[in-house]
Amino acid sequence: MAHPNFPVENTTSNPPKLLDQVRDKLRVKHYSIRTEQTYLDWIKRYILFHGKQHPKSLGATEVEAFLTHLAVAGNVAASTQNQAKSALLFLYREVLEIQLPWLDNVTQAKAPKRLPVVLTVSEVQAVLSRLPGTHALVGNLLYGSGMRLMEAIRLRVKDVDFARREIIVREGKGFKDRVTMLPETLIAPLKAHLLKVKALHDEDLAQHYGQVYLPFALDKKYPNAGHEWGWQYVFPSRNLSVDPRSGVTRRHHMDEKGLQRAIKQAVRDLGLVKPATPHTLRHSFATHLLQSGYDIRTVQELLGHSDVSTTMIYTHVLNKGGRGVTSPLDQL
Repeated sequence: MAHPNFPVENTTSNPPKLLDQVRDKLRVKHYSIRTEQTYLDWIKRYILFHGKQHPKSLGATEVEAFLTHLAVAGNVAASTQNQAKSALLFLYREVLEIQLPWLDNVTQAKAPKRLPVVLTVSEVQAVLSRLPGTHALVGNLLYGSGMRLMEAIRLRVKDVDFARREIIVREGKGFKDRVTMLPETLIAPLKAHLLKVKALHDEDLAQHYGQVYLPFALDKKYPNAGHEWGWQYVFPSRNLSVDPRSGVTRRHHMDEKGLQRAIKQAVRDLGLVKPATPHTLRHSFATHLLQSGYDIRTVQELLGHSDVSTTMIYTHVLNKGGRGVTSPLDQL
């Protein structure tokens, strides 16, 4: 008989489903909602591939079979296979608490060794001049600071320092913070843009909205911070939306797909044959700095690369075609 001062354990309640356990663990570890959706999708595909068997009854052999199938039958890119592998390793290590032996028998998808697409200075100017409105401001910021697309889209007001002409990039790739430059030519247009964003935020507050998403459960530690001006996105969405996790109506950041489409259209209108994307502006930023004589360590720091070997890929621009060798045809 249970003691009257202690709650009786509910033995009839069902334990959470596997995918719910994965989702909860991802949120505890502060993974983004995109990573959450991606990992859940790969785990579902893995379970279906093995006839809906519970992953607990499967192991390294079954994981190897699935990853090999992706490479051989699915002909997926190496990055896609690695993404699936990361999802399954998370499932086993973090949720099922099973340590898989090293996956030696996986047929690896071949990672192509490609040089980054880089635009010339005049091509960058032409592309940026064709971007409309806020997309032009974001595009200029990508090229002027070297930020990744989502780093710029998720930028908060408090992380723009006009006095020091700096931008603090929070939770960049690998959950690392870094400091990059704020181009002087963008100070005036960015200040003008923020005046409009502030007016929009004040309207939201007047209508009892104005709350923004805060990372790492800061909304519990600082309940009012989500309404503060400094935490608002520099590039907010035009419309309010319901947060799929909390159900709270908020103004999220702008959709990155709009800029992607705008740059694609600009490239098409200019007749450029290079497959340029927003990320091409980051590649061009690094390349043009090296061409201007800045040392590679400085560029590495601005880009946020943990290893200088990653930044070394841009040094190909320091040589002429054929690694600086003069063609014998040009000597005739």
